[in-house]
Formats: sequence, C-alpha cells, structure tokens
Amino acid sequence: MKLITFVCAAFLCLPSLAQEKFPDGTPVSDWFKDSKIVDINTLGKKYILTDHGVINDSTLLQTEKIQSAIDAAAQNGGGVIVIPKGTYLSGALFFKPKTHLHLEEGAVLKGSDDISNFPIIDTRMEGQSLKYFAALINADRVDGFTLSGKGTIDGNGLRYWKSFWLRRKVNPKCTNMDELRPRLVHISHSNDVQLSGVRLINSPFWTTHLYKCNHVKLLNLYIFSPEEPVKAPSTDAIDIDVCSNVLVKNCYMSVNDDAIALKGGKGPWADQDPNNGGNSNIIIEDCTYGFCHGALTCGSESVHNRNIILRRIHITNANRLLWLKM
Repeated sequence: MKLITFVCAAFLCLPSLAQEKFPDGTPVSDWFKDSKIVDINTLGKKYILTDHGVINDSTLLQTEKIQSAIDAAAQNGGGVIVIPKGTYLSGALFFKPKTHLHLEEGAVLKGSDDISNFPIIDTRMEGQSLKYFAALINADRVDGFTLSGKGTIDGNGLRYWKSFWLRRKVNPKCTNMDELRPRLVHISHSNDVQLSGVRLINSPFWTTHLYKCNHVKLLNLYIFSPEEPVKAPSTDAIDIDVCSNVLVKNCYMSVNDDAIALKGGKGPWADQDPNNGGNSNIIIEDCTYGFCHGALTCGSESVHNRNIILRRIHITNANRLLWLKM
C-alpha cells in the first residue's frame, strides 16, 4: 500500500489553479487553457456528402463515394467533409492534408460490420508497429485535422463483439490480435488536432487512438460502448500512444475497458524501438466517467509517462481510478 500511495502521489498531480504547473515544475502553457472550438467556416470549402452522390441509406455501403469527396477536397486545396442529417454506411475512410470532417446534428456515419471493408495497412496496434486493419476514420500526417459537430460516428460493433466472445469459447486464451477488428478513429503523426462535440459509440475495438501526435484537444466528446447485454471487448475510449501536449476536457466516457490508457511500446526492449516512446504533458479535466475498467490506466503497453494531470473529474461506475498495468 505504501508503494501505491507513493506512485499515485507522483503520477496524479492535482495542482491548484494558482499554480498551473506540471509535476516537474514547468509551467502549463496557455494552449491548455484555450478550449474554443475551431470554426469550420474558416477551414475552406464545404463538401456536403449528398451533393456528391451519397444518399441517406443505412444499408447501402458508400465508402467509395465518401472517399471520393475527401479526395476531391484534398485535390482542390482542402475543405470540410460535411455529413448531413441521415445515416450513411461506410468502410475505412482516409483523410488527407487540409481535409476535415463535420457531422451535423442528426447525422450518423455508420461503420460496416464486414471486416473486408477495412483494408490492411501499416499502422500501430497494441504497442507494436505492424500490418493491421485500418480504422473507420483514419488521419495520418494531417496537421490541423478537425473532427467536429453534433452528429454520431457509430462503429456498429455488435457483430464483432459476438464474434470475439464466440472465439473465446473455442479458445479461452484468444487475444485482441487473434480476433481482428477495426478501431473507430485513428490519428497518427499529426499536429494541432481537435476532436469536438461528436458522439463516438459502439466501436468494434479501441474507440480513439492517437499515435505520435502533438497538440491534440479532445473536447466535449461523448464516448460509449456497452458492458451488457453483449460486452464490447477492449473498446478503450481514448488511447494516447507516444504523444505530447494532449488536453482531454469535458468528455463523457463509458466503455467496456479503460477510459483513458497511456501507451508507448510493448516488450522487454520497448525503450530501444524508435517507433515507441513516452507520453508527456497530458491534462485530463472536467470529465465524467460511466462504467470503465480504469479511469486512467498506465499500460499495458507503456514506456514512460511524464507530466500527467488528472483533475476535477466525476466518476459514477469505474472499477478503478488509477490502474498501473506493468
């Protein structure tokens, strides 16, 4: 108990507003104090999906048409992909530099429950750099990327969850890497990113995964996956993986695994792999937690975590406040 008390005191720093310093004594920059939502009207031309041949149909796969609108925006200097009210079914989508995503109120981007609609790419998963299925929303090297609005991104994960638990009955040692399934949002190698307002629900796997990003704000998000009647396995709300300067503010998280997990690399030589690294300058504040395994988890793929502040949170049903997975 003395060891845990010591670690928590060092890791969960709760400074007063007057101090505004990280645990190592460096000042918290003004960047963390600005939670203004980016105005999409400043981001260029709006590409409304229904103007590009996409129709309101929850059963018709429209990946190619949606991707075509993203590509058109990228080729013409950038812009905002706007999903209007309605439900639109899609597989993996890849955002390009200067492109953004906005979901209007009542809009639902629904993920396909057929894994073949998610191509295998070079990506990052469970502390390893490897080939794996793309997420529903992918943004790699997209500085300034924004995901905003009052709409919903629904991972449509039920079929994936049932398949996972069925495999577990055959193989009790089945892991996440044995029963493969897509993440909901994966953003990598990107700076000055903002995710705000949207509902991120029913992810087949991790909900939001940030890898090697700097200056990311997650504001006013609603992140949910069920614990019953079918548990949504490993649907972490936010995985922060080799990132610096991240603000998570005023979010609701209720998922069947860790709410926020700090990751960085896997294996006994994790600190020697250039693809791995630590997380630094992370502030999580004013958030509400429903059910989750841990409100803040260090691991299970973690190398170094420095200057982590968790403050002013409300927990209703978390199994743990702080979980150290070594």
